[in-house]
Formats: sequence, structure tokens, C-alpha cells
Amino acid sequence: MATELAAAPPPETGDSGPSAPRKSRPLLARIWRNYVFVKVRKAAVVVFVVANVTFFLGRAMPGDPIDVMAGRLTQGGMSMNEARAIAMHSLAYDPDAPLYEQWWEFITGILTFDLGGTINRPGFSVTDAIGAYLPWTLFSIGVGTLIAISLGLALGMVMAYKRNKVVDHVLSVVASVLGAIPNYLIAMVLVVGGGMYLGWFNPIELRGTLSPGVQPEFSFVFVGDAFFHAALPIITYVLAIIGTWMLIMKASTTEVLGEDYVTVARARGLRDARIATAYVGRNAVLPLVAQIAISFGTLVGGAIFVEQVLVYKGVGGLLLDAVNYRDYPLLQGLLIIITSCVVIANLVSDLLYSRLDPRIQN
Repeated sequence: MATELAAAPPPETGDSGPSAPRKSRPLLARIWRNYVFVKVRKAAVVVFVVANVTFFLGRAMPGDPIDVMAGRLTQGGMSMNEARAIAMHSLAYDPDAPLYEQWWEFITGILTFDLGGTINRPGFSVTDAIGAYLPWTLFSIGVGTLIAISLGLALGMVMAYKRNKVVDHVLSVVASVLGAIPNYLIAMVLVVGGGMYLGWFNPIELRGTLSPGVQPEFSFVFVGDAFFHAALPIITYVLAIIGTWMLIMKASTTEVLGEDYVTVARARGLRDARIATAYVGRNAVLPLVAQIAISFGTLVGGAIFVEQVLVYKGVGGLLLDAVNYRDYPLLQGLLIIITSCVVIANLVSDLLYSRLDPRIQN
């Protein structure tokens, strides 16, 4: 009997038991699976893939830099042999260099943040060329986008508060029409309609980024002249994207107005202005944060056509020259910059949204 009632052996306390402590994952594994690191890693892969595609697509175009320059020289009556000799002497390009060597030099340059030198401007680096034009594009796009988003969000709230009334119908039609017109067509209408037919301004005076004799410096003269020449691009970007933001904000605000906490706020007797800013506006904008970040990145690529129409010296004209003259390093650098802007904008939007809603990190 004593043997039958003997105490059962104590439960095993090995690592496989239910009460065994969990082994913490290694630090590198946790970093590798971290939400931020995963997003950054994917963004880097996208930029790397696009860079390689850009390298091979550029060289797949018919004719190399020497052929293009020689063809232009022969139009003046020069023989092809003489034209090719001059082109080979003038350009920083070796047509006999193996493709794998060019690719390896390109990849190592990206990893060391060295985009190389331009072909058509020997001794002038791609970084310097982009640095001379990109700030003007970012300036016009940044100002135009900020104005468009600010006005679009405000007008969208007005449309939501006045829905099914005359103001809502008129603004909805305007927003739909503006949202359907490409930005370069808006630029053409501004130049032809406002400049040539109505005579509101002289399109020739607005060309370029600065007036002759004005130097970049921190002064009212420089800032005023920069805004003067960027007026048409800024207006174009505002008209091109404000309609979309008006409709998006109207839909978001309309949804928030139906929430219970808005009804409770009104029942508590809060002023309409406070409800619109602290309750409705803030909660209606939160879902749009990601789209705001993306809009800044995607506009860099869309500025190419606008700058060509308005003769604004940004990256648009530089990219067109790189394509026409087969300046491979400059073309690669510009496309990498444009792609990086879009990828970084998407990355920022993902990170911001993860902060607003931590559940998506799981």
C-alpha cells in the first residue's frame, strides 16, 4: 500500500517544459526582423534594382555618346571620321571599355556615394551637375505642394461641412476637373492663356531660375527673384494636385463627422470651431499622413515635363539633355535620385503610419 501511494516523481524542469524560460532571440535576429530595419532593407533593394535596370537600359538605347556627337558634327558638312575623332577627344567616354567593367565601376561608385563624372562635360562630376539643378526643382515642388495640401485640406473640410449644398457642388466640380488634367497641360494653359492671350505676364521674363546679375545669397533680392521665376511652376503644381486633396479630405472629414465622439463633443456644448480643429480636422488628417509623404516624392519625376514647358532650369532639362546626348553617368544619377525620392517618401509614409497605428508592426 505504501508503495502504491508513493509520491509521483516531480515534473521535469528541462527546457522543453511549459514553465521553462524562453530563450531570448539573438540580437542580430531581432534587428533583422525589426519593422524599421525591414522597411529600410526593402527600400535599399528597390533602389539597387532600379539602379541596375537604369544602367542596362541606358546602354540599350541606339547609339553611344560618340555616335550622337559625331552625328551632330556631320550635319555641318564634316566627314564621319573627323567627327568621330573630335568626339572621342572631347568626351570622357571609352567606347571599347567592356560592359562588365563599366558596371562594376558604377556599382562601386554607388556604394561609395560617387556617381562619377559626366561624359559631355569632362571634369564635371555628376554630383555637381545634379546639385546645381535639383535644389530649384525641390524648391518649386516643395512650395507648390505645401500650398496645395494646405488649401486642399481646408477646402475639403468646407466641402464636408457644406455637403449637398451649392458650395460643395461647385468645389467638387472644380476639384474633379483639376484632378483630371495633367500638370504639363496646366502649364501650357498658363503660358498660352495667361501670358499670350490675356497678357497677365510676360512668359519670356519668367524663364530660368534667376534674373541676370542676381547671385544666390541670403537676401530679399535673391528670395524675391527666386519666387518670381518659380511662380508659374508653383501655380502649376498647386492647380495640378489641389483637386485631389480636396476630394480626399472631403471624404475623410465626412467619415469623421459621423463618429460618436463628435456627437458627444457637440452635446457637451463645445464651440464649432474647437470641434472642427481639435476633433474633426485632426482625426481626418491622420489617415492622410502617408499620402502626404508620398506626394512629395512622386512629384519630382512629374516635374520633368512641367520644367520643359515653362523653361525652368531644374532637373527636367538636365534629364532630357542626358537622354539626348547619351550621358550615361548623368542619366543614371538623375534616375537614381528620382527613384530614391519616391522610395524614401514611401518609407517615411510607412514609418509615420506605423507610429500612428502600431498594430501594423505586428
